[in-house]
Amino acid sequence: MEHYSLSDFNRIKKIDVHAHINTESSTMIDEARANNFRLMVMAVDVVPEYPPMPEQLRVRIKHFREHPDVFIFSTAFTLEDWDEPDWSERIIQKLKKDFEDGAVGVKVWKNIGMEARDKDNNLIMLDDPKFDPIFQFIKDQNKVLISHAGEPKNCWLPLDEMTVNNDKNYFSEHPEYHMYLFPELPSYEQQIEARDNMLEKNPNLTFIGAHLASLEWSVDELAKFLDRFPKASVDLAERISHLQYQSQHNHGKIRKFLIDYQDRILYGTDFQQLSDSNPAELKKVMNERWLLDWKYFNTDELITVPELDTPVQGLELPKTVVDKIYQVNAEKIFPNAWN
Repeated sequence: MEHYSLSDFNRIKKIDVHAHINTESSTMIDEARANNFRLMVMAVDVVPEYPPMPEQLRVRIKHFREHPDVFIFSTAFTLEDWDEPDWSERIIQKLKKDFEDGAVGVKVWKNIGMEARDKDNNLIMLDDPKFDPIFQFIKDQNKVLISHAGEPKNCWLPLDEMTVNNDKNYFSEHPEYHMYLFPELPSYEQQIEARDNMLEKNPNLTFIGAHLASLEWSVDELAKFLDRFPKASVDLAERISHLQYQSQHNHGKIRKFLIDYQDRILYGTDFQQLSDSNPAELKKVMNERWLLDWKYFNTDELITVPELDTPVQGLELPKTVVDKIYQVNAEKIFPNAWN
């Protein structure tokens, strides 16, 4: 059985399906090209951290037109005027224009289910009927729905009980999303249920569950999810550490899961480039993360990663599995992209 080595990293074509660029600078695109990567860059309804949606799309369309060999993008929509009776139809008209401009999919974010409310102060959940015609339109246009639903299960735990350092760091810096502090809000299970209810209503929708579909804590639960929804795939963005944590306890189980579900898993990082990003630092972060991930999936080395306090052994996956995770699966979901 053949495996890639670290020296193969630059030679092999790769795709990172989960990135964010909110500036006209091409630093991330240039670094991707230099490392034989292509990117799928997402718009997200997150304010004020990201620019307003029209500006996000302007930047993405510009990069798409200038770098079609490396850059494709997905769009998003806001929940502004949610309570208006024609809200769904207006969003469909917006998405129609975005698809004409090159968008290959639509990203929905965790503000649905955790933050956005209707006029009666009820949280808007992902299985709300007002989304149904929108998701049907996405399916009819042969586009992809990408969903960041809920958060890691760690989000509902105190900081000192979280399993990986990146979650501890994120929720200590973003207490507004640390659901352990808000027991009155929907539970982890309710977030997952709303997402799954939506998928039950849309069985033919091509779907990517971002961040391992917020089932990062258990490959058994991930397997159940993928078995239940045959049109769904999951990306690895910012959740590889959760696989590593599990593989510290059962290395063979995690390796077997990735081999068994090799057709349903997409490599992604969640890299972001903002207007104030330092180019040299961004390049350093990108290269370090890409190489650490490559080592984990392709070698059997003992690896030290910042997300865990103790080293983790690499999985040494077969070349055919790595090719699917890093390229083939994304090309199937986004055919004729990256011209």
